[in-house]
Amino acid sequence: MPSAHANEMTIEYETFGSPTSPPVLLIMGLGGQLIAWDTAFCTALADAGFYVIRFDNRDVGLSTWLDDMAPDPPPYSLGDMADDAAGLLDALRIPAAHVVGGSMGGMIAQTFAIAHPERTLTLVSIMSTTGNRSVGQPTPEALAALMTPRPATREEAIELGVKVAVVVGSPGYPANEQRQRDLIAASFDRAFHPAGFARQLAAINSQPDRTEALGTVRVPTLVIHGKADPLVTPSGGQATADAVQGARLKLVPGMGHNLPPELYGELVDDLAAHFRQI
Repeated sequence: MPSAHANEMTIEYETFGSPTSPPVLLIMGLGGQLIAWDTAFCTALADAGFYVIRFDNRDVGLSTWLDDMAPDPPPYSLGDMADDAAGLLDALRIPAAHVVGGSMGGMIAQTFAIAHPERTLTLVSIMSTTGNRSVGQPTPEALAALMTPRPATREEAIELGVKVAVVVGSPGYPANEQRQRDLIAASFDRAFHPAGFARQLAAINSQPDRTEALGTVRVPTLVIHGKADPLVTPSGGQATADAVQGARLKLVPGMGHNLPPELYGELVDDLAAHFRQI
């Protein structure tokens, strides 16, 4: 996969579709590598007529690791991570893109739209929240799963990942366990970096409340949230949609804190229709 120098980081990325098509920038969540955006999902978006870009955030995957920095105090912010995304667009010579983020990636996407309005064609925030601590808070079970000590071995990583997926996943669309194991194994083999998870979590925990700033966003905005999400509960999605003028909220029955393959067709249709508004 190629890499780009962006915002003093090396950012690993991958693209799908034609560079002449409208660009879509996919921003992944906490500890998630670019492969967490399923290839089938990316290919479907590209087949719908878009140039899809997925990438590793800083401190994860094959992008720059900041191991000389402790997580306390937080060594970087979600704003820094949004600037990484803008720098990646610069490196690809893309003036503006449809910006899509999931979970922490949704927080980064919101921050991107606030800080870089001229680079944002449309905004999509998936299973995310505004930074207001009174909304979107996890259930005790989901929080306990998130805070489980990081694994030390490949086998431990796979077992923990499967357990977490059961807690935070979609009750209406139970995950295929073997598929889940394969993804976790591929992520471990590609780049195992628990220290980066801690620093990204510190960035989340130190994020500001973006509610007021989201009121300045003027691009078409779609908020997608699972009705059964236990990690970022649906009030986070509702608050995001309420904060952005004219935003559309799609609440998905049976969906938790993941994107079930069974929903790819529906979600790609929703995204494509959203992007084509402009």
